[in-house]
Amino acid sequence: MKIKQLALCMAAPLMLVACGGGGSGSASSTTPDFNVEPLGTQSLSAPEVNDIVARAVQASISRGVQSTIAVTDRVGNVLAVYQMNNAAANSTITSGLAGANGNGLDGATVPSTLAAIAKAITGAYLSSTGNAFSTRTASQIVQEFFQPGERGQPSGPLYGVQFSQLPCSDLNVWLSQNASIGPKRSPLGLSADPGGFPIYQEGRVIGGIGIISSTDAGTNGIYSLDRDILTNETDLDEEIAFAALSDTFRAPEQIRANRITANGQTFQFSNTTPAVAGVAPLAGNGNFVLVSGYNAAATSVAGTSYGTSQSGYVATTNPAFNGLNTFTLVTNPADNTSVRFPPTAGTNLNQAEVQNILAEGMKIANRARAQIRIPLGAAAQVTVSVVDLDGDVLGLIRSSDAPIFGTDVSVQKARSALSFSSAEALTDFNAIDGGAHSAFANAMDTFFAQSPNVLNGTAAFSARAIGNVHRPYFPDGEEGRPEGPLSSPLTSWSPFNVGFQLNIVANKVLGTLGSPVRTVVGGNPFAPDASQTCVDNANIAPARQNRFANGIQIFPGGFPIYKGDTLVGAVGVSGDGVDQDDMVGYLGVINGAAAVGSAMRPFPASLITANELSNSGEFLKYVQCPQTPFNDSSEQNVCPTP
Repeated sequence: MKIKQLALCMAAPLMLVACGGGGSGSASSTTPDFNVEPLGTQSLSAPEVNDIVARAVQASISRGVQSTIAVTDRVGNVLAVYQMNNAAANSTITSGLAGANGNGLDGATVPSTLAAIAKAITGAYLSSTGNAFSTRTASQIVQEFFQPGERGQPSGPLYGVQFSQLPCSDLNVWLSQNASIGPKRSPLGLSADPGGFPIYQEGRVIGGIGIISSTDAGTNGIYSLDRDILTNETDLDEEIAFAALSDTFRAPEQIRANRITANGQTFQFSNTTPAVAGVAPLAGNGNFVLVSGYNAAATSVAGTSYGTSQSGYVATTNPAFNGLNTFTLVTNPADNTSVRFPPTAGTNLNQAEVQNILAEGMKIANRARAQIRIPLGAAAQVTVSVVDLDGDVLGLIRSSDAPIFGTDVSVQKARSALSFSSAEALTDFNAIDGGAHSAFANAMDTFFAQSPNVLNGTAAFSARAIGNVHRPYFPDGEEGRPEGPLSSPLTSWSPFNVGFQLNIVANKVLGTLGSPVRTVVGGNPFAPDASQTCVDNANIAPARQNRFANGIQIFPGGFPIYKGDTLVGAVGVSGDGVDQDDMVGYLGVINGAAAVGSAMRPFPASLITANELSNSGEFLKYVQCPQTPFNDSSEQNVCPTP
């Protein structure tokens, strides 16, 4: 079982958040300045992967435990999975909250190989040349209070992001579709269990490492999270993962999470900074293993170089985005012109409208001051996506160094705003899993004082507003108040059992944890088939099934798009701060409309918008843009009220 060593931080209250989490060990031997270009030729070679694994083995031996070790590249390709002799074959997902056990994913048993892969992917996906985030950082930002353990505070700024990169997603790429192109899916979404770190080289993130340790094969590993950061507890998985990275591969100190703040509070990177471990022989201490659906052979392989077509992420060649520092996704590892989501006309959005939403959104991002990026004043780097009425992606564009996790999340946010704002919302929600989740949907439909029913196309919901009613307290963080209508009740709530967001995808997620079988259809390497969707959509009209194909998301950055009062699509943004996400999406639509003379807006002409809805006198929020958001002006209040 996982061994925890507790050490109380004896600092003044105002310093508690900064205690531990400092990650103040040796900096990379190639520590960059604050302006490293995001592109280069860096990637992990197979011998380098072996070196990382061998050091993790030695770090485990030194601590008297056996580990499952996973290494990925930046776009999620699994480069190695190694299990030491007598390492636990399985791990138990647990929040430590007794009432949650057996609900959602809490209490589920999963292969340790998949848990380690999820931790490695998280370290890679949350990081960039401007920020290095670990799974401990993730633990801070997904819980009911921010910081965890500081009761009565609003929830984490990325509450719900753990249920992105899902293994059932139609957006994330499956190994059977392509061996090198990303973003690859994660078996458990994003992990909040300490023991996952990004891997860097010359200031650029090139991968991630994840560890699940155990004392013997007869006891499960533990896949959990840190419920109270004020205790400053250390974690063996985290110690081993940190010790496995030589100075060459450690994140530069300047960009580690403990140098970055949100809401005036400091993030954590690691509660332990052990010295680099020695190299243990791999032969005799365990074996590389094949993990069906995630790697192709029981060996180590080299990673891809981000920014090449082999990685699936390349610089944009569309002249509409000239000078905007943009990347796009491709479908062919040998062809950087095989754009996966070029700006395309939809049902009621033409190609010029889609293209200009993307371009104008990127212009806003390039002017915006990032929240979670070093140096201070760096431009925000984001992914922007536009979806059609049926949930199909009409276009996707991203900043060159935007974190990888935002690729999937931007589409989740757009689809969420679309589905909740649609006339068919209640019908579709009640159709998922044969009506198993109708209590949540019906509770939200009748929750507000202003209207007897809102999930019928008469109200516009942003991702921020959806999140407002999907927290374990309503209003958010106010203890003693009941849960929002989409949240699990507090008696069974945990970060692994949040409510509607997880419940509608839980069967598909759990169903992929064995040996998933993929059948590619239609000649398109990324065409969805019946098995590649995150909800049971058999009872949803085929024209709307893609609205839920990669799950939903419940933190800010998604808006429905209207022409007058007609819903025509949605926009989603994810990257360097949730208020920045809101601003880029909201102004991207407004400015995109102005650029092409369109009537489209990120709100309806006369229908209710979510900020006009209340329960017990508490109103939802529709959009919230940063104060003094731009690097090139002192302009305030930049987002007009809907």
